[in-house]
Amino acid sequence: MQEAIKAELKIIPLGGLGEIGLNMMVLEQGGDMIVVDCGLMFPGDSAPGVDYIIPDFTYLLERKERVKGLILTHGHEDHTGALPFLLQQMRVPVFATSLTLGLVREKLSEYNLNGSTRLETVSAGQTLSIGPFDVEFIQVAHSIADSVALAVKTAVGNIIHTGDFKLDPTPIDGKRSDLGALARYGDEGVVALLSDSTNVERGGYTLSEREVGYALNEVMHEAPGRVIVAMFASNIHRVQQVIDAAARYGRKVALMGRSMEANSRIATELGYMQIPRGVMVTPESLKRLADREVVLLTTGSQGEPLSGLSRMARREHKQISIKPGDTVVLSSRFIPGNERAIAWLINEFYRQGAEVIYEKVSDIHVSGHASREELKMMISLTRPQYFIPIHGEYRHLVRHARLAREMGVPDERVLVAEDGDIVIFDEIGGERVGRVESGRQVVDGTCVADHEDCVLQERRRLGNDGILIAVARLDPATGRIAGPIHLKSLGLFYEEEATDALEAARLYAEAELAQVAPELAGNKDALAHEMRAALKRYIKKNLFRFPVIIPMVVD
Repeated sequence: MQEAIKAELKIIPLGGLGEIGLNMMVLEQGGDMIVVDCGLMFPGDSAPGVDYIIPDFTYLLERKERVKGLILTHGHEDHTGALPFLLQQMRVPVFATSLTLGLVREKLSEYNLNGSTRLETVSAGQTLSIGPFDVEFIQVAHSIADSVALAVKTAVGNIIHTGDFKLDPTPIDGKRSDLGALARYGDEGVVALLSDSTNVERGGYTLSEREVGYALNEVMHEAPGRVIVAMFASNIHRVQQVIDAAARYGRKVALMGRSMEANSRIATELGYMQIPRGVMVTPESLKRLADREVVLLTTGSQGEPLSGLSRMARREHKQISIKPGDTVVLSSRFIPGNERAIAWLINEFYRQGAEVIYEKVSDIHVSGHASREELKMMISLTRPQYFIPIHGEYRHLVRHARLAREMGVPDERVLVAEDGDIVIFDEIGGERVGRVESGRQVVDGTCVADHEDCVLQERRRLGNDGILIAVARLDPATGRIAGPIHLKSLGLFYEEEATDALEAARLYAEAELAQVAPELAGNKDALAHEMRAALKRYIKKNLFRFPVIIPMVVD
């Protein structure tokens, strides 16, 4: 008699568990896989010069024929931004709601991938069979329209993946989180709840997006001059509220920035935004309007150095110069790691005479993520046997795990996983059993490389300690260094110490090279190595610095 195949489900996070962003999750059953989200993360100081950070796709690429579909929960970059880099290496159908796919198509067109990618539009309330899984798309509120949670029917039972969500009772589009569907699965039985942890440190309930509308109306009414609103281009509901408030108080709106223009166009074409007649104008036409009639809508609220808002702060923008009477609105939260850049923006705008409104002084921004009471409600509705916190730094995952225990989930059934961990569910239960290859890659121009590539290590050293170039001449008659070593430094010595320090380093290196073993004579590579080692020893011992040293021995 043939032995029955054991029902088994693997859940493998490849990103988003241990950091904010980079969200990517694999569900694997019977050898077949579906992937939930494919996000990126923007680099911090640890990755100088890098454009994006994306998940390591190795696990998927080695099994690409087994990946049956990729599901996107919503259109934010931290859930969709890495998609072009995955699709350049493998073909997989992509399932998402209408607005999400509209934004994705725009992104894929930049990489000439639209024609080669199968994009399937889904709707909240719809159930699809993708590989061995039946997936129901459940409507949830978030800071972008058309967001969904997922209920996945598997061989071991129902899995709920919340995506990013909050329980907004008065969303702008009237589409509230479908608590009935979540409760229905709670009654049916949920093996595991995978729940968004981003806002677990915030007590109470997250404010409704409508609260921002009230604040925007107040700004438009009271601002004496131009209003410059900076926000994420993907927050279509907030863009709509800015436009509505401007129209209510007789102001015209100009969009600035490629992503703001593209996202607004897509949302309008798909019916997610309605633009009152005569409100929109071009940036070039603003000169013909009184300041009291002007609203500029732009990106750059995180202090991105190349954004239009940062160029305004640096007085380098070709069209807009900040002046007294302007009101600058930063309608987004301070993302961890960006605080210094945002603070610099605020100070510069004040220095130029503008008024600045931001989340610490006004309800000009509300989060798109559930706070603690909403997270409790999600657990209460779904009543999971197991709980896995997702989407957050490690401290968020731990605190969300504690919350689940407070809500009655047994301690042994609360599984705190990180990127690369394998969580297996079978007829016995669920547990972490090992790891797969995971990590981060960096996108730098056209190059995709490992996050710990030597190039990044060199950039960090260059940024911290500068560079020292050493050039020496080889005497062909003796095979040794002839004449003085020429040193040139950048970012290493302060002006007042440069001459003396370079001279002392040169003399030390020349003395060391005079004593090299006879068998190294004439070997330029070996002599260059010895010169580098000597300079490194001297600078480390006497200056406590670690520059990049480039030695050259020439004929």
